[in-house]
Amino acid sequence: MIDFPLSRLQPQEAAVYAALGLPSGSRPSTRSAALLQRALELFHSCSEPLGVSEPIRLDEFAGIFAGQGRNAPATPLAGVFPRAERLHLFAFTLGARISGEIQRLFASDDFALGSVLDAVASLAADQAGRIAEAWVESRDAGQKKGARLKALLYSPGYCGWHISGQEKLFARLRPERIGISLNASFLMSPLKSISGVLVAGPAAIHRFSEVYPFCGQCKSPTCRERGMARSA
Repeated sequence: MIDFPLSRLQPQEAAVYAALGLPSGSRPSTRSAALLQRALELFHSCSEPLGVSEPIRLDEFAGIFAGQGRNAPATPLAGVFPRAERLHLFAFTLGARISGEIQRLFASDDFALGSVLDAVASLAADQAGRIAEAWVESRDAGQKKGARLKALLYSPGYCGWHISGQEKLFARLRPERIGISLNASFLMSPLKSISGVLVAGPAAIHRFSEVYPFCGQCKSPTCRERGMARSA
């Protein structure tokens, strides 16, 4: 079982300000700093982090990845996972309470605090993915001698893997065990949840060129942030 302590999930202040659009190097106002501190207090009091992971064979994952047949004609993951040494399906949520608190703040017109808490929770969910990646790598380090494997999380809805892929992923992993459900549009509830496949293998398998048609339209190029992609 993966442990998700809030101390590790809590994002750095600079990351929250950046997510909110504060230019790098700028000094936050006294009000912004106070809002962030209040948001962090709510994050700690309202978060109920839970995750679930399950190993899966390459041939089994091929069927999950195919989903409803709506993936892009070519995707990075299609070339990555067949070269993996281990795959783990994964899902994580911060729980319903924090999503409910964010919705309550927006409904009561407290947009400032709601926006800051929303940013904190989104960054924390992303951090959960990195914690899970490190967990897979540490397990593999104890099981295998030689070069250490690199694990990265790939999620439906990104990089050409159609979001409808959630259907088969959920059918196999059953994240309802930790309170996550899907709606008709394959979006997760609670909102501050993530899912996907943890792909572990030599670091080289995660390198790909940004030549796919959807790369130019991507609004969240996390592959660059993770050092996963390389120029053509």
